Amino acid sequence: MAEAVEGPQPKDCPGTSSAQAGRAAACQGCPNQKLCAAGPAAPDPAEAAELRERLRGVKHTVLVLSGKGGVGKSTFSALLAHGLAADEAKQVALLDVDICGPSIPKMMGLEGEQVHQSGSGWSPVYVEENLGVMSVGFLLSSPDDAVIWRGPKKNGLIKQFLRDVDWGEIDYLIIDTPPGTSDEHLSIVQYLSAVHIDGAVIITTPQEVSLQDVRKEINFCHKVKLPIIGVVENMSGFVCPKCKKESQIFPPTTGGAEKMCQNLNVSLLGKVPLDPQIGRSCDKGLSFLSEAPESPATLSYRSIIQRIQEYCDQHHFQGEKTI
Repeated sequence: MAEAVEGPQPKDCPGTSSAQAGRAAACQGCPNQKLCAAGPAAPDPAEAAELRERLRGVKHTVLVLSGKGGVGKSTFSALLAHGLAADEAKQVALLDVDICGPSIPKMMGLEGEQVHQSGSGWSPVYVEENLGVMSVGFLLSSPDDAVIWRGPKKNGLIKQFLRDVDWGEIDYLIIDTPPGTSDEHLSIVQYLSAVHIDGAVIITTPQEVSLQDVRKEINFCHKVKLPIIGVVENMSGFVCPKCKKESQIFPPTTGGAEKMCQNLNVSLLGKVPLDPQIGRSCDKGLSFLSEAPESPATLSYRSIIQRIQEYCDQHHFQGEKTI
């Protein structure tokens, strides 16, 4: 639940799964009070059965979260999908539930593509034979169209993505979420409560203004019982390609993600340095990992992706719910 500007601290929050959610004295003044009190309700048994049936072929589900926008969350989601799909024996799907800012189609080189309907549901749009993508961006008539929707309509589309897309047999389902802790996050966690979730990867940058929102994101995960795989620190220094001198574009004034993870007992998956090629590759819809295989940033990404794979392998129990 988001922290109010004036009002109770997160430790007073009863949690979204509590019977007192939105009704406790501590909820007064919280901007999410009405949302928590009213729902969205957990899936009914028939709906949960539908979701289980549709997602029964998904082995691992990873959510990518961030406390604020602009920290590289969607970039990381795209590169995580590319990195996992580098193993041709693995089937990977990338679901973009950033309803108002769907940047995944452009980053994956799929701008202008449309969703196709088949007898078994919506078909993902494929980058490679083993990498499929679904996004609201495929449903817009133009990339410049604004999605001006209230919460219930957003929640309905998220449920439709999970229930009506023909995902098939998937080794990894990566879900790119919008920044913050709001309707979409509550919905995705509640809808996926019918199936297995491995956990969440949280993206930040080193400066305190970003870390303070990541602390809220970590608190959100604890409240909704969403396991945290770890934190990734993006834009962690910049090495000049000419003079090789390292600069801190976003100075870690409070110790950066490393210090925060130590204080909150959360794993730091790694630090990714700035590389201008990352932005250029994303704009062209190409995989930075393939475009710049020797970049220090690529080496960091590959190390982080390996740690996520190891976590999923160690924590996945067939048929057992984690939330």
